[in-house]
Amino acid sequence: MNTPVYDFLKKYSRSDFLRCHMPGHKGAEFCGLAPEIYSLDITEINGADSLFESDGIIAESERNMSSLYNTRATVFSAGGSTLCIQAMLYLMKKENRRVFAVRNVHRAFLNASALLDIDVEWIMPDYSDSLLSGELCLASVEKLLSECESSACVYVTSPDYTGKLADIKALSEICHRYDARLLVDNAHGAHTAFFPQSLHPIALGADLCCDSAHKMLPALTGSALLHTSREEYAPLLKQAMSIFGSTSPSYLIMCSLDLCCDYIEKHIREDIRIGAERITALKNNISHLVSFADTEPFHITVKAQECGFNGLELADILRSFNVECEYADDSIVILLMAPVNTEKDYDTLEKALEKALEKAERHSPAVRKLSLPSPVKAMSIREAVFAPSEEICVNSAENRICASVKVPCPPAVPIAISGELITREHIKIFNRYGIFTVNVVK
Repeated sequence: MNTPVYDFLKKYSRSDFLRCHMPGHKGAEFCGLAPEIYSLDITEINGADSLFESDGIIAESERNMSSLYNTRATVFSAGGSTLCIQAMLYLMKKENRRVFAVRNVHRAFLNASALLDIDVEWIMPDYSDSLLSGELCLASVEKLLSECESSACVYVTSPDYTGKLADIKALSEICHRYDARLLVDNAHGAHTAFFPQSLHPIALGADLCCDSAHKMLPALTGSALLHTSREEYAPLLKQAMSIFGSTSPSYLIMCSLDLCCDYIEKHIREDIRIGAERITALKNNISHLVSFADTEPFHITVKAQECGFNGLELADILRSFNVECEYADDSIVILLMAPVNTEKDYDTLEKALEKALEKAERHSPAVRKLSLPSPVKAMSIREAVFAPSEEICVNSAENRICASVKVPCPPAVPIAISGELITREHIKIFNRYGIFTVNVVK
């Protein structure tokens, strides 16, 4: 596939133009560091197009990506999925839609809701032993929409942080039955469009969705894609993103998305086939030692606590074998692979995981049911985020109003939402996840 952004940057970097424009490094080698990176980093000069008004090389590359994902439109983000989430919610706000969201959202969703003054109505999943993942009751979604007297949308995260997939096809059918829109945070699923049978949200009926390209594709951190399956949203995506995005988007990030088109066209399907087969073999080979959560293939989520291990201890032992995990808590360990991983990578991981499981201290297997309390709203998200606040010890926060959300990233899944009362149950969960201070409204 052609790579118009990369080709332009390479041509310009090899030219003898005097760069009387931003950025300040002028394309020169800086302290001996990565000279080609600096030479390719430019601004919106003649011929380089402009991200939010694209009609040249960026627009061409975006059309390439759209054809690969089979969307009505796909646009680039150099501000991660955060910018895409902001744009999706902006479009829903413009249509005056009620927003129903499954609770395990990323904090970027809450920040966008505060900026847009969206009064979110929460759909509570049935959690098991982790705040990051839960079962969504489709009947409860249908009940909400059937009783909703105004236009609405449903926002869901799939895959969630552990790699668990929601039933997007069924959700989309329910949403469209009531003329609601389905928005999907598919940050962890950019690769799912290229499985033998596509599991990408757009293919399954979602109206809008975002992919963090850098999570699962060979793209630079901060690169993301915003997709739509609806013709009426196609011309609105750029405008929505421009309200929140930087007027100086990174050409290096856009270049990496451009190069991803070529990788997707030529290599990803075969890489997915090989990787999925190798991951299945890895799991089978050590199934006598531990079990794994039911996830999309490239999220290897170890059910540590259920098998008698402490996830944090297991992660530390893996580090001693030069394996760094994506995430760990006392219950689970997430090992995030990608289509570009090699056979050598999987050999290394399998050996390290087997040694770590043999070395780790085994306890009595335990499954702690996590029950997030029903939210008690004291003020809107926006009011709480912009109210005067103070940081206090979590153990002193009972009956206080949560202000700005304080959660680590990753996984950035909130425990208490801005504007809600913090209960004793919230405090127990904060402590379980090692969060010992919280921002509350004064």
